[in-house]
Amino acid sequence: MQTLKNQSRITYLIWTGLSIEILAALLTGRWTAAFVAASTLMLSMGPLFMASRLHIRLPRSLVALVVIFVFASIFLGEAFDFYERVWWWDIALHGLSAIGFGLAGFLVVFILFEGDAYAAPAWAMGLLAATIGITFGVLWEIFEFSMDQAFGLNMQKSGLPDTMGDLIVDVIGAGFGGGLGALYLKGRALGSVGAMVDEFVTLNRRLFRRFRRKE
Repeated sequence: MQTLKNQSRITYLIWTGLSIEILAALLTGRWTAAFVAASTLMLSMGPLFMASRLHIRLPRSLVALVVIFVFASIFLGEAFDFYERVWWWDIALHGLSAIGFGLAGFLVVFILFEGDAYAAPAWAMGLLAATIGITFGVLWEIFEFSMDQAFGLNMQKSGLPDTMGDLIVDVIGAGFGGGLGALYLKGRALGSVGAMVDEFVTLNRRLFRRFRRKE
């Protein structure tokens, strides 16, 4: 099973920084900062623990992207108020995360079909992937609402307008991510995205018994 070992330098750098911040915040009585840093650390490690439970191995680059996103979204966004200081911060993070959700949805669909690119048309698998990606986005909005209600944070910012704007971005981004998955099935060159999917397939070959990528 995959562990916290053998991750990228940027991943370890962020984890170390968060650990130092937790300790410093506890020593100086900054309880909110300690909570935000601890929440960021735990959430950034979450995919690895989940993958271990599901007996799935994740590419180091994918783990690094998740860690960077959680760090930028929760820690920088809340502890350093980047959402207010940088006007495009929220839009950029939701757009990128939505694309990531779409790609994650594609990987889920790809596993369910055991990598069989002929089990359904590429567009149908891409559409299903986008649907799963949108679901991830909705769950994230529920998480933001829960954090605001339970701990007095301000992740929703302007409330309903912010939530609806985020959901619209999620739909667009997840659709784009699902579209990338469909193009992958058709054998299109997708650069680093295609390389990441290839690595995921290689690391989890037992889940893709029927996989034959079109050339």
